[in-house]
Amino acid sequence: MPEAAFAAQLPVNGQLLIALGAVAALLALAMLGVATANRSVGRPLVYGGALAVTLVAGLSALTAIAAPTAGIVLPLGIPWIGAHLRLDALSAFFLAVINLGGAAASLYGLGYGRHDRAPERMLPFFPAFLAGMNMVLLADDAYGFLLSWEFMSLASWALVVAHDKEAGNVRAGLVYILMASFGTLALMLAFGLLAAGSGGGYAFDAMREAPPVGAFAALVLALAMLGAGSKAGLVPLHVWLPLAHPAAPSHVSALMSGVMTKVAVYGFIRIVFDLSGPPDWWWGIPVLGAGGVAAVIGVLQALLQNDIKRVLAYSTIENIGLVFVGLGLALAFSANGFPAAAALALTAALFHVLNHAAMKSLLFFGAGAVLTATGTRQMEELGGLIHRMPTTSVVMLIGCAAISALPPLNGFASEWLVFQAVLLSPELPAWGLKLMVPAVGALMALAAALAAACFVRLYGIAFLGRPRSPKAAEAHEVDAFSRAAMISLAAVCVGAGLLPGFVIDALQPAVGGLVGETMPAQGSVAWLSIIPVAESRSSYNGLLVFAFTALSALLAAFAIHRFASRAVRRAPPWDCGFPYASPLAQYSAASFAQPIRRVFARGLFAAREKVEMPPPGALTPARFSSSARDPAWAFVFLPLTATVGYVAERANTLQYLTIRQYLGLVFSALVLLLLVLALWT
Repeated sequence: MPEAAFAAQLPVNGQLLIALGAVAALLALAMLGVATANRSVGRPLVYGGALAVTLVAGLSALTAIAAPTAGIVLPLGIPWIGAHLRLDALSAFFLAVINLGGAAASLYGLGYGRHDRAPERMLPFFPAFLAGMNMVLLADDAYGFLLSWEFMSLASWALVVAHDKEAGNVRAGLVYILMASFGTLALMLAFGLLAAGSGGGYAFDAMREAPPVGAFAALVLALAMLGAGSKAGLVPLHVWLPLAHPAAPSHVSALMSGVMTKVAVYGFIRIVFDLSGPPDWWWGIPVLGAGGVAAVIGVLQALLQNDIKRVLAYSTIENIGLVFVGLGLALAFSANGFPAAAALALTAALFHVLNHAAMKSLLFFGAGAVLTATGTRQMEELGGLIHRMPTTSVVMLIGCAAISALPPLNGFASEWLVFQAVLLSPELPAWGLKLMVPAVGALMALAAALAAACFVRLYGIAFLGRPRSPKAAEAHEVDAFSRAAMISLAAVCVGAGLLPGFVIDALQPAVGGLVGETMPAQGSVAWLSIIPVAESRSSYNGLLVFAFTALSALLAAFAIHRFASRAVRRAPPWDCGFPYASPLAQYSAASFAQPIRRVFARGLFAAREKVEMPPPGALTPARFSSSARDPAWAFVFLPLTATVGYVAERANTLQYLTIRQYLGLVFSALVLLLLVLALWT
């Protein structure tokens, strides 16, 4: 690239330099992990270093959200193009989410990593994974974005297959890398179409100046949904999540589910809201449909699982669906001339990005703590952990309540904002959107109710009742580092729920840069309430809800202790006529979900129950089993695999052609390519 081109660049501020320094430091830690993986100092050096780097980078990114955009072009990458790097409000917000989530995972890894059986496979790739996610957010050209995206995918794949001797982990890694490659291909094609309008310019600035129009714009939207959706977990591209998350160590699962999926959301927003130009009126329809379907399918699948980490993986699909509902609403409102409503919807989506990163990381940390303490992830083998793991049980309760969207926690605040945006849909002029948005709102309501049932089931079966196995009876609390990481994320869930107005105001620089409008300032509203549209329509105050709940509980406790009898009476609980019932007779995860499984899962998921009742006098035990399928495998991927196999088998005859037949094929291909080129130009 000519020297004059390097001179014509945006001013570089300190936050961008800190972000670049963080990437370099994380890559250096990856090299340090190679050198010290088998030594006792490796774990504290790598995880401690990653904690320091990501914490500094995350706090710096928070200050950069409201700072002016900064950019730089480095003489790296493809010759005459260079490496374009940029830090604006949108990338700064996602950098804060990624790095603060990475800091929590690093803190958790200081304790959890002591149990790792193969540290030499973990330590080099953990900081490399963090570096890859940071590089994606800083890239300002297609080449740098895709290179960083692939680096992120490969580093996370190495973490998924780190314990390759465990059953299913290799298959999980294979499915994950195949889906990642498919997503990269879709994004590559999307960037190719975006660059075509700018005469082959792969810098994002050149793409912004000449966005695609008509059918090409629609194709870019479809490719962005495929590419980013495959990494985020949109249905039916979600099949890698329930395989990869249980296979990876718990702090890596937290990064992949709570953090990496947000990088995919960033990629979608960058392409569709920033590079593709003004949206058409219908762009919101496929995004809304994909989000609503993902929300319901994800939570229904979560209700059918007995593995805690698989429950959390499917829950991620539900929450990504909610984020895409917010993005679809923002597109619909923006395209139809309602910038204030678009700002509300986009704020809700970004707020839920932050909330889900905190909630899901906390829950995966809790799942890792349960796994460390009991050696199992199966809910049917747990129970009574609230007495043996008091700190973990409290923070897990906060996480379960938050992700169930119960006030006054953060999950409720962001989902409430999404519903407020849904209620503005009657103002949309297009009948397709008038019908689509209320239907998606109904799906969201169903998903919210099912999510509450899902996490009541998870917490009740795992932490309440009596231990169902010796593993649960002998459980113990985890180390101080793991508890500190969980407590810090629980504090984020509480703080963002009690004071959502300050979070909303902090998001407005990113929102305004994308839709040209911002929400009214919320931090200055009386009593720290939030009023997203108008006080006559709706308002919410997390502090008042918390105060009312706490006061009601204290008054109830006071009344009971003040006016009840002071006599102490001890008696066994009601035993239903079975005084020596086994702990196995308690409600199980399968029995809790049975009504929902019978109502919702028989058709779509082909849920089946099998009961084996021995005849009178037989000594064999009675058995119950249930099964369900993922419709994505049944209707998409298995038929696709069969088709690819059939085509490959038929194409195998090409290796037996004569030289004249080969020359004929080459000539035909050349003519076809020339014809395509002529029609294109």
